[in-house]
Amino acid sequence: MNKKVFLQNLGLIDYKDAWDYQETLFNKVVAAKQAKRDREEKQPTPNYLLFCQHPHVYTLGKSGKETNLLISEDFLKSKGAALYRINRGGDITYHGPGQIVCYPILDLDNFGFSIKSYIYHLEEVIIRSMARYDITATRLDGATGVWLDTDNPAKARKICAIGVRTSHWVSMHGFALNVNTDLNYFDYIIPCGITGKAVTSMQKELGKEMDIEEVMQVLIEEFEKVFGMEVVS
Repeated sequence: MNKKVFLQNLGLIDYKDAWDYQETLFNKVVAAKQAKRDREEKQPTPNYLLFCQHPHVYTLGKSGKETNLLISEDFLKSKGAALYRINRGGDITYHGPGQIVCYPILDLDNFGFSIKSYIYHLEEVIIRSMARYDITATRLDGATGVWLDTDNPAKARKICAIGVRTSHWVSMHGFALNVNTDLNYFDYIIPCGITGKAVTSMQKELGKEMDIEEVMQVLIEEFEKVFGMEVVS
């Protein structure tokens, strides 16, 4: 099992460009798995960890409802945002500057994960990373992602959205952590199709702008601990 993971920081990148790049790496890993199976090769399959930020964009998962976008696409364009209907699970979410987006392209067989345990471990990376900033984060029953104040329904709010796709036990898409995110953009959607729940950011919780690169490094360190991976550039 190969737990070496190649790290790439794509910076601020158009959503479609990042999606296309994900697909390229995803197909590469799937092809390597197939070749390994067909030829009984011992060559390990590769893994990738992509970090980036996106210009303002909304993405609607394959099971999402169009009605969870609360504005017309024309108005959306007037706000400088795009909309993509994509092949991950989950409903609608927002990506934009100040938000850390992570796309793990992993052969889950390398880590011994089921899909359910993979999502659990992604959540654990976020939970532990938030704890390092004295933000108490946890899971919410019946909803993916990472939340605050889940014991008080009136105050429960999401700080990180998760939506993944897997095929041949290879993952793509991932999570979006609100760091210095402009939360006003969430007003135009029902985030993840869940009504009555707010969203938040590290900046809002801590009352100061955060260093994106520092938070990213914390996430990488927690990935190594939680997944038992070796992250290399």
